[in-house]
Amino acid sequence: MEALFIGHAYIDITFLADTLPTGDDKTIADDYAVAFGGNATTAAFCAAKLGLKCDLLCQQADDWLARMFLDMASRYKVSVHGRKVAESSLSFIMPNDGKRAIVRCRDANFLHPYPTLNLDGIRGLHIDGHMHDAALHYARACREKGVLTSLDGGSARPGTDELLNYIDVAAISERMCDQMHLNPLAMLDYLRSHGVKTGAVTLGERGLVYYENGGEAKTMPALPVPHSAVVDTSGAGDVFHGAYFYSALERPGLSWADHFDFGRAASAFAVQHLGNEESLPSLADIDAMRTAFPVAA
Repeated sequence: MEALFIGHAYIDITFLADTLPTGDDKTIADDYAVAFGGNATTAAFCAAKLGLKCDLLCQQADDWLARMFLDMASRYKVSVHGRKVAESSLSFIMPNDGKRAIVRCRDANFLHPYPTLNLDGIRGLHIDGHMHDAALHYARACREKGVLTSLDGGSARPGTDELLNYIDVAAISERMCDQMHLNPLAMLDYLRSHGVKTGAVTLGERGLVYYENGGEAKTMPALPVPHSAVVDTSGAGDVFHGAYFYSALERPGLSWADHFDFGRAASAFAVQHLGNEESLPSLADIDAMRTAFPVAA
């Protein structure tokens, strides 16, 4: 095991339509995609496509959607460690003008404890706060091993405060800042107070603010992808996490500014494609984004 990801897995159904019908109305979508979904799950698939050997701990049912998910994982050589639930989870996603509406059907009623995994050879852990008991257990274990621990703070979830005590790098969404009534700079201070070595707040098309090794806050703009080229922003943040995590493990001598720059190029690719699978960049795609959308010095 090189890298362990812990989170909630979905099957995402993403569709492009002008309106969402109500009542007895019907409409026809212009396009659709069916793919894997979930914060840490998508990050795992992204890192796997870039070249990491990834293991994923997530909930797992015994139904045809679970078998579809396992087939997807096998194609990316992602090893899935399932924790039993009754039903698989689904997301219905409707991108619209740079935003996205989401309806989730989720089963987080675990029927068994989380599995015990052999961490021999592990180099990094990435979690999204779901399955808190497992996330906390493995974050502690990886901290004891001196292994990089990374958190996708997409939402404020029970236990996040405790979990942060074992996190090396945390990238927090604006949504989580709003939920905790903190502005981005105050959130960075909050991360510092928990001993998080490198912290960031992602701001979508406005880039991110971050600090490295406890230093002063800096800003990093997003790559200037034209609005007309944006197709689907859902999952772009998860791709950002998967890419910077890959960069940190594969290029540990670089700065976190370099890792975040790698991640923003990956997310610039992601927003131009429909659905999570088509949004996963290759190394060549990331290089192409930097060439196509240079940032002024």
